[in-house]
Amino acid sequence: MTGILDSHQHFWQVGGFDYPWMTPEVAVLCQDYLPPALEPILNRTGVAQTILVQASNSVEETRWLLGLADHDSFIAGVVGWVDLQADDLTRQLDDLTAHPKFKGVRHLVESEPADDWLAQPKVIRGLRGLELRGLSYDLLVHTKHLKHAERVANECPELRLVVDHLAKPPIVSGEIDEWRRAITKLAAHKNVWCKLSGLVTEADHDHWRVPDLKPYVETALDCFGAQRLMFGSDWPVCLLAASYDRVLETAQSLVADLNTEDRERMFSGNATDFYQIGEIWSAAA
Repeated sequence: MTGILDSHQHFWQVGGFDYPWMTPEVAVLCQDYLPPALEPILNRTGVAQTILVQASNSVEETRWLLGLADHDSFIAGVVGWVDLQADDLTRQLDDLTAHPKFKGVRHLVESEPADDWLAQPKVIRGLRGLELRGLSYDLLVHTKHLKHAERVANECPELRLVVDHLAKPPIVSGEIDEWRRAITKLAAHKNVWCKLSGLVTEADHDHWRVPDLKPYVETALDCFGAQRLMFGSDWPVCLLAASYDRVLETAQSLVADLNTEDRERMFSGNATDFYQIGEIWSAAA
């Protein structure tokens, strides 16, 4: 493997944009996280490039992220934000797609009061706009949203969709049945992929163990296969429960029984294909 591609990480500046999830309960996150803090970690762990994902429903934040990507070559692509329901969506997309590292869109669906936000007609219309341009869409959802994500997969069959953080399964409680049924149904749609990310923060932050995560990862492997799963660190959110190094080591241990080709897919090839990234360079180069 020439280098790992981390499919999910964030940067932010406190006060720079509206971060609705940034509360005193997550104090470790209430500080700036910028490229100089992450780059030495990537170099140490053999991670060659990353996908930088939005953390605010803001076009201005997306432009800022693209500016970071211009400056820091390890950022292979940016998943930004547009107002999918806006009448000027075409103009927004024209502006952002002029940047070669703009790869897709995400919305903080989990912050929406309506569980069916994804299935609303104006949202579907906007997602079709992404589909026509060959962009991707990251699904930041929970179990209760997965049936609506199915609607999107049906309505936009050529839109590449990826479920962030395995749809945040209830690892703390150990409940799995409802989540398993819903994620398995969604995975039947071949335009839907999934990120092996964000699991440690769904477990007990202080006392989680690798076996706590294993049933959820095994379910994801069963329904998506190694061909549609990709590693993501979810740094710096992961710091609520684990260091970057421990997140990466945990993910590698959970799929250690896979063959070399499948592991390379999950830690590089799948994200490269999904986000349409050029050749991954080696961190050691």
